[in-house]
Amino acid sequence: MNLTISLQAAVQEFWSARDRQSQEQLTRGTSNTGTRGSVTGGLHMNPVVDLVVRIIQQSGVQESEIRRGSRLELPGYYRAEKKWDLVVISQNQLVAAIEFKSQAGRSIGNNINNRAEEVIGIASDLWVAYREGRFRGSPQPFVGYFFLFEDTPENKRPVRCQEPYFAIDPVFKDTSYADRYDILCKRLVLERLYTATCLTLSTRPDPTQPVTRISHPSPEISFERFVRVLEGHLLPFKTR
Repeated sequence: MNLTISLQAAVQEFWSARDRQSQEQLTRGTSNTGTRGSVTGGLHMNPVVDLVVRIIQQSGVQESEIRRGSRLELPGYYRAEKKWDLVVISQNQLVAAIEFKSQAGRSIGNNINNRAEEVIGIASDLWVAYREGRFRGSPQPFVGYFFLFEDTPENKRPVRCQEPYFAIDPVFKDTSYADRYDILCKRLVLERLYTATCLTLSTRPDPTQPVTRISHPSPEISFERFVRVLEGHLLPFKTR
């Protein structure tokens, strides 16, 4: 499987699904403010999830051990449970839990801190639950985060930092929103909250450029790296 071509096709379908959801809401007369109508349908990331499911199956994991769509709740520590986007359970052991998120359109600045708090919180919750034995002696699972971010000139421009009382980490000086997600995804792995993360930047298709372009700002958070780490983790659970 050519990972770049496969991911590009999945992301292209992401945009198509997003547009269809928005149009369906307009047809029903239930449109949302701004671009929110294209993301509240909840299924727009399915093409990317489908791709990762195929990769897991090709790694030798049985289809019956891959959970998506339903029965995705995992125990937490600060809350009862959290519904993940993709879960692998083998021999009553937690093998993998993966979250898929996207951000496109307006209000990037308003949502970036919410996204950071969310991704940090769900991993922290899972690892404390793991420490407390909620997963019945499972080996350390693969915990993954895939983030798709719209590639626009605006999202690559430096953003002003607010420092009314104390200086921020210098690494964030003169950074864009894309840069900040790059830093976030790298540090999530550095601090061992996630086994692997992937940050994919994607242009929005339009009449002048109908095929989306995808890129990864750093090799260590590329889709290829994400897949290779996942495949290595799945080796002990390969069907014999």
